[in-house]
Amino acid sequence: MFRRLLVATALTLLTAGALALMTGCASKPARRPPPPAPPPVAPAARPPEPEPEALLPAVLPGIDVLEADHFAALAGKTVGLLTHPAGVNRRGERTVDVLARARNLQLHALFAPEHGLDGTAKAGDNFADTIDLRTKLPVFSLHGKHRKPTKEMLADLDVLVVDLQDIGSRSYTFISCLRWTMEACFEHGVEVMVLDRPNPLGGLKVDGPPLDPEWVSYVGAFRVPYVHGLTIGELARMAKDTPGVLAVSEKIRAKGRLTVIPMRGWNRRMQWPDTGLRWIPTSPFIPDYNSAVGYAMVGLGTEIGGWTWGVGTFYPFRGIGYPKHTPEQIIAELGQYHIPGLRLEKVQGVGRDGKVIGGVYVEIADWEALRPTEISFYMMKTAAKWNLLNPFATAPSDRQNMFNKLVGSSAWWKALTTQGGRVDVAGFIRNWSERAAVYQQQSRKYWLYP
Repeated sequence: MFRRLLVATALTLLTAGALALMTGCASKPARRPPPPAPPPVAPAARPPEPEPEALLPAVLPGIDVLEADHFAALAGKTVGLLTHPAGVNRRGERTVDVLARARNLQLHALFAPEHGLDGTAKAGDNFADTIDLRTKLPVFSLHGKHRKPTKEMLADLDVLVVDLQDIGSRSYTFISCLRWTMEACFEHGVEVMVLDRPNPLGGLKVDGPPLDPEWVSYVGAFRVPYVHGLTIGELARMAKDTPGVLAVSEKIRAKGRLTVIPMRGWNRRMQWPDTGLRWIPTSPFIPDYNSAVGYAMVGLGTEIGGWTWGVGTFYPFRGIGYPKHTPEQIIAELGQYHIPGLRLEKVQGVGRDGKVIGGVYVEIADWEALRPTEISFYMMKTAAKWNLLNPFATAPSDRQNMFNKLVGSSAWWKALTTQGGRVDVAGFIRNWSERAAVYQQQSRKYWLYP
């Protein structure tokens, strides 16, 4: 959500009007796409007609690798599966159905993260346990009464398989669900198997503030830079091998069993378009790859202060706007900071009332030069300049708390609330970039791909 995807706050901000952005390939940035229709509710993926092998993407996600190996790693085991609509093989078949038809294992139960197994629950909304209509298997909610599997849910399981598509930003809650699931499984003696998937932003881009320990939460479960540069399988390896990441004793962590099924054909320079895989919405307002990149770029900047994360119903997490300010004023204000790798363009969208409205599209001009989150912090600075009272210092305490859980930097919060429009964004960006370089070097030990 922003939290997963984000979380409830991000959906509330949509009504106020709030987030957006764009995308680019590692070598050539993608151009702004035509305005989409209002994001549809993502239906459950339906198995397509089989395609010839030669026409399939060269990148094999973990589920395809597992199937190609005849499910050898799960042979004879009773299996649980944590997944969502984007949990499909490269043919578009649900991982649920792929495992259900395997003859050498028993798929016993399903688990659903934020947004549910079918992806239709709103950001932050809790939902109850249910039944998967196709397989008739129970679906345990991990975003309702429980956020981590209970002993009863894990009863009779030998292994819990995790097949979730992350989008590369710390606050998107699927990686939090991974961490809490690992903790529960390790505590109850159940193996965890992660079917790895691409990081849509690639594996070389690391950016944004690290997470201070006091702000660890369900929208920030890993103390990594906001754009973390790892696959979900690599994050699982970090959690298993690094003391203090999991909220379990060292004895339990050491005994915990983790298996990661790596992808084939993926490398760190690949962004999503390079994989050839079809994008399936990971949450209602991440309908495509462009919005996933935009989430990393402008998501934080729309939490408090009045910025919108869309131009009406167009450009989710891609377009931005500000009340009582024209696109020209926005472009002039943000343009003065000469943010590397970005280009701001005037666009039009349609509001929910059917009226045409103007906004600004954030285009990626140079992916290599881009620091994705940088624009968010200039948006915060601008919000403080454009308001008589500092909107961060005067925000309700619950909004302040959520903001800090998402951004993760107490130093930034202190500077922003005391200095407002005079805050030194560039100084913070330099500090975070230096720390990101150290993190990336240290995290190489968990890399599975060149």
